[in-house]
Amino acid sequence: MDTFAVITTSGPDKPGVSAAFFRVLSSHNIELVDVEQAIFSGRISLAAYVRLDSARLEQLEQGLRNTLSIYNQVISLDIKADETTSRARSTHSVVILGESVTARTMSAVAQELANFDANIDRIRGLSTYPLMGFELFISLQGSGDPVRSALAQLSKELGVDIAIERAGLQRRAKRLVCFDCDSTLITGEVIEMLAAHAGKEAEVAAVTERAMRGELDFEESLRERVATLAGLDASVIDEVAAQIQLTPGARTTVRTLNRMGYRTAVVSGGFIQVLEDLAADLQLDYVRANTLEIVDGKLTGRVIGKVVDRKAKEEFLREFAADSGLRMSQTVAVGDGANDIDMISAAGLGIAFNAKPALREVADASVSHPYMDEILQILGIPAEEVVSE
Repeated sequence: MDTFAVITTSGPDKPGVSAAFFRVLSSHNIELVDVEQAIFSGRISLAAYVRLDSARLEQLEQGLRNTLSIYNQVISLDIKADETTSRARSTHSVVILGESVTARTMSAVAQELANFDANIDRIRGLSTYPLMGFELFISLQGSGDPVRSALAQLSKELGVDIAIERAGLQRRAKRLVCFDCDSTLITGEVIEMLAAHAGKEAEVAAVTERAMRGELDFEESLRERVATLAGLDASVIDEVAAQIQLTPGARTTVRTLNRMGYRTAVVSGGFIQVLEDLAADLQLDYVRANTLEIVDGKLTGRVIGKVVDRKAKEEFLREFAADSGLRMSQTVAVGDGANDIDMISAAGLGIAFNAKPALREVADASVSHPYMDEILQILGIPAEEVVSE
Protein backbone atom coordinates (compact mmCIF):
# COMPACT_ATOMS: atom_id res chain seq x y z
CA MET A 1 0.00 0.00 0.00
CA ASP A 2 1.35 3.42 -0.97
CA THR A 3 1.72 6.19 1.58
CA PHE A 4 3.11 9.71 1.72
CA ALA A 5 5.92 10.88 3.97
CA VAL A 6 8.24 13.79 4.63
CA ILE A 7 11.85 12.65 5.00
CA THR A 8 14.37 15.13 6.39
CA THR A 9 18.10 15.04 6.89
CA SER A 10 19.94 17.76 8.78
CA GLY A 11 23.46 18.28 10.03
CA PRO A 12 26.85 19.68 8.97
CA ASP A 13 26.97 20.66 5.32
CA LYS A 14 29.49 18.52 3.43
CA PRO A 15 29.93 17.61 -0.23
CA GLY A 16 28.08 14.37 -0.96
CA VAL A 17 25.22 14.67 1.56
CA SER A 18 22.55 15.34 -1.06
CA ALA A 19 23.93 12.69 -3.42
CA ALA A 20 23.92 10.05 -0.67
CA PHE A 21 20.39 11.02 0.43
CA PHE A 22 18.90 10.63 -3.04
CA ARG A 23 20.95 7.50 -3.73
CA VAL A 24 19.21 5.75 -0.83
CA LEU A 25 15.79 6.98 -2.00
CA SER A 26 16.55 5.76 -5.51
CA SER A 27 17.43 2.28 -4.27
CA HIS A 28 13.90 2.00 -2.82
CA ASN A 29 12.12 3.31 -5.96
CA ILE A 30 10.84 6.37 -4.13
CA GLU A 31 8.61 8.81 -6.05
CA LEU A 32 9.50 12.44 -5.35
CA VAL A 33 6.58 14.84 -4.94
CA ASP A 34 8.52 17.88 -3.70
CA VAL A 35 12.02 18.75 -2.44
CA GLU A 36 13.53 21.68 -0.57
CA GLN A 37 17.11 22.21 0.58
CA ALA A 38 18.64 25.06 2.57
CA ILE A 39 22.13 25.82 3.82
CA PHE A 40 22.39 28.01 6.90
CA SER A 41 25.61 28.86 8.75
CA GLY A 42 27.37 25.69 7.61
CA ARG A 43 24.43 23.36 8.24
CA ILE A 44 22.24 21.62 5.70
CA SER A 45 18.54 20.88 5.92
CA LEU A 46 17.17 18.73 3.11
CA ALA A 47 13.53 17.64 3.01
CA ALA A 48 11.77 15.40 0.49
CA TYR A 49 8.01 14.91 0.27
CA VAL A 50 7.65 11.40 -1.18
CA ARG A 51 5.27 8.64 -2.16
CA LEU A 52 6.36 5.08 -1.36
CA ASP A 53 5.29 1.56 -0.50
CA SER A 54 4.49 1.58 3.23
CA ALA A 55 6.12 -1.86 3.56
CA ARG A 56 9.48 -0.23 2.76
CA LEU A 57 9.33 2.46 5.46
CA GLU A 58 11.43 0.76 8.11
CA GLN A 59 14.01 -0.48 5.62
CA LEU A 60 14.24 2.99 4.02
CA GLU A 61 14.71 4.77 7.33
CA GLN A 62 17.43 2.37 8.42
CA GLY A 63 19.19 2.72 5.06
CA LEU A 64 19.24 6.49 5.39
CA ARG A 65 20.62 6.33 8.93
CA ASN A 66 23.35 3.88 7.94
CA THR A 67 24.39 5.75 4.81
CA LEU A 68 24.28 9.29 6.19
CA SER A 69 25.84 8.54 9.57
CA ILE A 70 29.29 9.19 8.11
CA TYR A 71 28.12 12.77 7.45
CA ASN A 72 26.82 13.16 11.03
CA GLN A 73 23.29 13.65 9.75
CA VAL A 74 20.06 13.39 11.77
CA ILE A 75 17.21 11.65 9.94
CA SER A 76 13.50 12.14 10.57
CA LEU A 77 10.56 10.52 8.80
CA ASP A 78 7.02 11.86 9.18
CA ILE A 79 4.17 9.73 7.81
CA LYS A 80 1.19 11.48 6.20
CA ALA A 81 -2.23 9.83 6.46
CA ASP A 82 -3.12 10.97 2.94
CA GLU A 83 -1.75 13.13 0.18
CA THR A 84 -1.52 16.77 1.21
CA THR A 85 0.08 19.79 -0.37
CA SER A 86 3.76 19.61 0.47
CA ARG A 87 4.21 23.33 0.94
CA ALA A 88 1.89 26.26 1.45
CA ARG A 89 1.34 28.73 -1.35
CA SER A 90 2.05 31.99 0.41
CA THR A 91 -0.46 34.77 -0.19
CA HIS A 92 1.53 37.72 1.18
CA SER A 93 5.07 38.89 1.87
CA VAL A 94 5.97 40.80 5.03
CA VAL A 95 9.28 42.70 5.04
CA ILE A 96 10.86 43.89 8.30
CA LEU A 97 13.68 46.46 8.11
CA GLY A 98 15.57 48.23 10.86
CA GLU A 99 18.99 49.21 12.14
CA SER A 100 18.51 46.25 14.48
CA VAL A 101 15.89 43.51 14.22
CA THR A 102 15.80 41.71 17.54
CA ALA A 103 14.16 38.49 18.65
CA ARG A 104 11.62 40.69 20.45
CA THR A 105 10.78 42.36 17.14
CA MET A 106 10.35 39.05 15.36
CA SER A 107 8.24 37.70 18.23
CA ALA A 108 5.94 40.72 18.18
CA VAL A 109 5.44 40.54 14.40
CA ALA A 110 4.83 36.79 14.51
CA GLN A 111 2.27 37.21 17.29
CA GLU A 112 0.47 39.98 15.41
CA LEU A 113 0.26 37.74 12.36
CA ALA A 114 -1.03 34.89 14.52
CA ASN A 115 -3.75 37.23 15.81
CA PHE A 116 -5.09 37.28 12.26
CA ASP A 117 -4.69 33.49 11.82
CA ALA A 118 -1.85 34.08 9.37
CA ASN A 119 0.65 31.24 9.08
CA ILE A 120 4.34 31.97 8.50
CA ASP A 121 5.44 29.60 5.73
CA ARG A 122 9.04 30.71 5.31
CA ILE A 123 11.51 33.34 6.55
CA ARG A 124 14.63 34.53 4.76
CA GLY A 125 17.25 37.19 5.39
CA LEU A 126 17.27 40.06 2.88
CA SER A 127 20.11 42.33 3.99
CA THR A 128 22.52 43.19 6.77
CA TYR A 129 23.61 46.69 5.62
CA PRO A 130 22.71 49.51 5.83
CA LEU A 131 19.69 47.92 7.51
CA MET A 132 18.90 44.46 8.77
CA GLY A 133 16.14 42.99 6.66
CA PHE A 134 13.98 39.88 6.85
CA GLU A 135 11.16 38.65 4.64
CA LEU A 136 8.31 36.50 5.94
CA PHE A 137 6.16 34.61 3.46
CA ILE A 138 2.74 34.10 5.00
CA SER A 139 -0.60 32.45 4.22
CA LEU A 140 -3.54 34.70 5.04
CA GLN A 141 -7.24 34.27 4.45
CA GLY A 142 -9.03 37.34 3.12
CA SER A 143 -7.81 40.89 2.63
CA GLY A 144 -4.45 42.03 3.91
CA ASP A 145 -5.76 45.51 4.80
CA PRO A 146 -6.57 44.81 8.49
CA VAL A 147 -3.14 43.19 8.90
CA ARG A 148 -1.49 46.15 7.18
CA SER A 149 -3.10 48.56 9.64
CA ALA A 150 -2.06 46.45 12.63
CA LEU A 151 1.51 46.11 11.37
CA ALA A 152 1.72 49.87 10.72
CA GLN A 153 0.89 50.51 14.37
CA LEU A 154 3.35 47.83 15.48
CA SER A 155 6.01 49.43 13.29
CA LYS A 156 5.74 52.67 15.28
CA GLU A 157 5.96 50.81 18.58
CA LEU A 158 8.99 48.73 17.58
CA GLY A 159 10.91 51.40 15.67
CA VAL A 160 11.27 49.30 12.52
CA ASP A 161 9.70 49.46 9.07
CA ILE A 162 7.18 46.72 8.26
CA ALA A 163 5.65 46.35 4.81
CA ILE A 164 3.11 43.80 3.59
CA GLU A 165 1.99 43.12 0.05
CA ARG A 166 0.56 40.28 -1.98
CA ALA A 167 3.02 37.58 -2.95
CA GLY A 168 3.25 35.68 -6.22
CA LEU A 169 2.89 36.93 -9.78
CA GLN A 170 1.25 40.20 -8.78
CA ARG A 171 4.36 41.19 -6.87
CA ARG A 172 6.90 39.92 -9.39
CA ALA A 173 5.04 41.65 -12.24
CA LYS A 174 5.92 45.16 -11.03
CA ARG A 175 8.18 46.68 -13.68
CA LEU A 176 8.09 50.49 -13.36
CA VAL A 177 9.32 52.55 -10.38
CA CYS A 178 8.57 56.28 -10.33
CA PHE A 179 10.26 58.59 -7.81
CA ASP A 180 9.45 62.03 -6.53
CA CYS A 181 12.60 64.14 -6.57
CA ASP A 182 13.00 66.70 -3.77
CA SER A 183 13.61 65.05 -0.37
CA THR A 184 13.10 61.65 -2.01
CA LEU A 185 15.55 60.94 -4.82
CA ILE A 186 17.68 63.89 -3.67
CA THR A 187 18.23 65.23 -0.17
CA GLY A 188 17.33 68.91 -0.65
CA GLU A 189 14.64 71.16 -2.14
CA VAL A 190 15.70 72.68 -5.47
CA ILE A 191 13.58 75.83 -5.10
CA GLU A 192 15.24 76.54 -1.75
CA MET A 193 18.69 76.05 -3.27
CA LEU A 194 17.86 78.51 -6.04
CA ALA A 195 16.42 80.97 -3.52
CA ALA A 196 19.64 80.79 -1.51
CA HIS A 197 21.59 81.95 -4.56
CA ALA A 198 19.16 84.84 -4.99
CA GLY A 199 19.28 85.78 -1.32
CA LYS A 200 15.54 85.15 -1.14
CA GLU A 201 15.41 82.37 1.47
CA ALA A 202 13.15 84.36 3.80
CA GLU A 203 10.63 85.20 1.08
CA VAL A 204 10.47 81.59 -0.13
CA ALA A 205 10.14 80.27 3.42
CA ALA A 206 7.23 82.67 4.03
CA VAL A 207 5.39 81.40 0.95
CA THR A 208 6.05 77.80 1.99
CA GLU A 209 4.61 78.51 5.44
CA ARG A 210 1.44 79.98 3.91
CA ALA A 211 1.06 76.91 1.71
CA MET A 212 1.44 74.61 4.71
CA ARG A 213 -1.34 76.55 6.46
CA GLY A 214 -3.59 75.87 3.47
CA GLU A 215 -3.68 79.48 2.28
CA LEU A 216 -2.16 78.55 -1.10
CA ASP A 217 -2.41 75.48 -3.29
CA PHE A 218 0.72 73.97 -4.81
CA GLU A 219 0.54 75.87 -8.10
CA GLU A 220 -0.02 79.22 -6.39
CA SER A 221 2.84 78.63 -3.97
CA LEU A 222 5.16 77.48 -6.77
CA ARG A 223 4.47 80.55 -8.89
CA GLU A 224 5.00 82.88 -5.91
CA ARG A 225 8.28 81.21 -4.99
CA VAL A 226 9.54 81.22 -8.58
CA ALA A 227 8.68 84.92 -8.83
CA THR A 228 11.33 85.63 -6.19
CA LEU A 229 13.96 84.33 -8.64
CA ALA A 230 13.28 87.00 -11.28
CA GLY A 231 16.47 88.56 -12.62
CA LEU A 232 18.75 85.77 -11.42
CA ASP A 233 21.46 84.81 -13.91
CA ALA A 234 20.61 81.49 -15.60
CA SER A 235 24.09 80.19 -14.81
CA VAL A 236 22.82 79.59 -11.28
CA ILE A 237 20.99 76.55 -12.63
CA ASP A 238 24.26 74.77 -13.36
CA GLU A 239 25.64 75.80 -9.97
CA VAL A 240 22.64 74.35 -8.16
CA ALA A 241 22.68 71.20 -10.31
CA ALA A 242 26.31 70.63 -9.29
CA GLN A 243 25.36 70.89 -5.61
CA ILE A 244 22.58 68.31 -5.70
CA GLN A 245 23.17 65.35 -3.42
CA LEU A 246 21.46 62.03 -3.99
CA THR A 247 19.69 60.40 -1.08
CA PRO A 248 21.92 57.64 0.38
CA GLY A 249 21.35 54.48 -1.61
CA ALA A 250 19.55 56.23 -4.49
CA ARG A 251 22.21 55.45 -7.10
CA THR A 252 22.40 51.83 -5.93
CA THR A 253 18.62 51.55 -6.09
CA VAL A 254 18.24 52.95 -9.59
CA ARG A 255 21.24 51.03 -10.91
CA THR A 256 19.87 47.76 -9.52
CA LEU A 257 16.39 48.40 -10.92
CA ASN A 258 17.83 49.25 -14.33
CA ARG A 259 20.01 46.13 -14.33
CA MET A 260 16.96 44.00 -13.48
CA GLY A 261 14.94 45.41 -16.36
CA TYR A 262 12.66 47.81 -14.51
CA ARG A 263 11.68 51.10 -16.13
CA THR A 264 12.60 54.03 -13.89
CA ALA A 265 11.22 57.57 -13.75
CA VAL A 266 11.22 60.80 -11.78
CA VAL A 267 8.38 63.34 -11.59
CA SER A 268 9.15 66.57 -9.80
CA GLY A 269 7.55 69.80 -8.74
CA GLY A 270 11.07 71.18 -9.24
CA PHE A 271 12.66 72.21 -12.51
CA ILE A 272 13.69 70.27 -15.59
CA GLN A 273 16.77 72.42 -16.25
CA VAL A 274 18.20 71.38 -12.89
CA LEU A 275 17.26 67.70 -13.14
CA GLU A 276 17.93 66.69 -16.74
CA ASP A 277 21.66 66.02 -16.24
CA LEU A 278 20.94 64.03 -13.08
CA ALA A 279 18.30 61.98 -14.89
CA ALA A 280 20.75 61.26 -17.71
CA ASP A 281 23.47 60.27 -15.24
CA LEU A 282 21.11 57.83 -13.50
CA GLN A 283 19.85 56.56 -16.88
CA LEU A 284 16.23 57.14 -15.93
CA ASP A 285 13.73 56.27 -18.64
CA TYR A 286 11.39 59.17 -17.94
CA VAL A 287 11.74 62.60 -16.34
CA ARG A 288 9.08 65.28 -15.94
CA ALA A 289 9.38 68.59 -14.08
CA ASN A 290 8.48 72.27 -14.39
CA THR A 291 10.29 74.51 -16.86
CA LEU A 292 11.78 77.82 -15.74
CA GLU A 293 11.41 80.63 -18.28
CA ILE A 294 14.75 82.15 -19.30
CA VAL A 295 15.05 85.32 -21.40
CA ASP A 296 18.39 86.88 -22.37
CA GLY A 297 20.23 84.63 -19.93
CA LYS A 298 18.08 85.63 -16.95
CA LEU A 299 15.30 83.90 -15.04
CA THR A 300 12.03 85.77 -15.57
CA GLY A 301 10.42 84.49 -12.38
CA ARG A 302 7.87 82.47 -14.33
CA VAL A 303 7.36 78.82 -15.29
CA ILE A 304 6.41 77.75 -18.80
CA GLY A 305 3.61 75.32 -19.55
CA LYS A 306 1.63 73.06 -17.28
CA VAL A 307 2.68 72.98 -13.63
CA VAL A 308 3.66 69.55 -12.30
CA ASP A 309 1.28 69.40 -9.36
CA ARG A 310 -0.41 66.57 -7.48
CA LYS A 311 -2.79 65.72 -10.33
CA ALA A 312 -0.09 65.97 -12.98
CA LYS A 313 2.16 63.52 -11.13
CA GLU A 314 -0.52 60.84 -11.30
CA GLU A 315 -1.15 61.62 -14.97
CA PHE A 316 2.54 61.26 -15.76
CA LEU A 317 2.71 57.92 -13.91
CA ARG A 318 -0.19 56.67 -16.04
CA GLU A 319 1.54 58.00 -19.16
CA PHE A 320 4.78 56.18 -18.29
CA ALA A 321 2.89 52.93 -17.65
CA ALA A 322 1.00 53.15 -20.94
CA ASP A 323 4.18 53.95 -22.86
CA SER A 324 5.87 50.92 -21.26
CA GLY A 325 2.92 48.65 -22.04
CA LEU A 326 2.24 48.08 -18.34
CA ARG A 327 -0.87 48.02 -16.19
CA MET A 328 -1.06 50.41 -13.26
CA SER A 329 -0.90 47.39 -10.95
CA GLN A 330 2.66 46.88 -12.25
CA THR A 331 3.84 50.31 -11.10
CA VAL A 332 5.56 51.50 -7.93
CA ALA A 333 5.55 55.13 -6.78
CA VAL A 334 7.84 56.62 -4.12
CA GLY A 335 7.29 60.05 -2.57
CA ASP A 336 7.34 62.10 0.61
CA GLY A 337 4.70 64.86 0.49
CA ALA A 338 1.04 65.71 -0.02
CA ASN A 339 1.83 66.51 -3.65
CA ASP A 340 2.52 62.78 -4.15
CA ILE A 341 -0.78 61.49 -2.72
CA ASP A 342 -2.55 60.93 -6.05
CA MET A 343 0.49 59.22 -7.61
CA ILE A 344 1.03 57.02 -4.55
CA SER A 345 -2.67 56.09 -4.42
CA ALA A 346 -2.81 55.21 -8.12
CA ALA A 347 0.31 53.01 -8.18
CA GLY A 348 0.19 49.27 -7.73
CA LEU A 349 2.52 49.78 -4.75
CA GLY A 350 2.77 53.20 -3.13
CA ILE A 351 5.74 53.79 -0.81
CA ALA A 352 5.93 56.77 1.55
CA PHE A 353 9.59 57.74 2.00
CA ASN A 354 10.20 59.55 5.31
CA ALA A 355 6.87 61.12 4.53
CA LYS A 356 4.30 63.50 5.97
CA PRO A 357 1.45 61.81 7.92
CA ALA A 358 -1.11 62.52 5.17
CA LEU A 359 0.92 60.52 2.66
CA ARG A 360 1.65 57.66 5.06
CA GLU A 361 -2.11 57.26 5.52
CA VAL A 362 -2.67 56.37 1.85
CA ALA A 363 0.61 54.52 1.15
CA ASP A 364 0.89 50.74 1.00
CA ALA A 365 4.26 50.85 2.77
CA SER A 366 6.28 53.43 4.69
CA VAL A 367 10.04 53.91 5.00
CA SER A 368 11.31 55.81 8.04
CA HIS A 369 15.06 55.37 7.52
CA PRO A 370 17.17 57.67 5.27
CA TYR A 371 18.25 54.90 2.88
CA MET A 372 16.65 54.69 -0.55
CA ASP A 373 17.86 51.11 -1.10
CA GLU A 374 15.30 50.01 1.50
CA ILE A 375 12.93 50.18 -1.48
CA LEU A 376 14.75 47.19 -3.00
CA GLN A 377 14.09 45.04 0.05
CA ILE A 378 10.41 46.00 0.04
CA LEU A 379 10.32 44.72 -3.54
CA GLY A 380 11.86 41.47 -2.29
CA ILE A 381 15.26 42.00 -3.91
CA PRO A 382 17.90 40.41 -1.62
CA ALA A 383 21.31 41.93 -0.92
CA GLU A 384 23.17 39.52 -3.20
CA GLU A 385 21.26 40.87 -6.23
CA VAL A 386 21.90 44.54 -5.43
CA VAL A 387 24.30 46.39 -7.75
CA SER A 388 26.49 48.50 -5.46
CA GLU A 389 27.66 52.00 -6.35
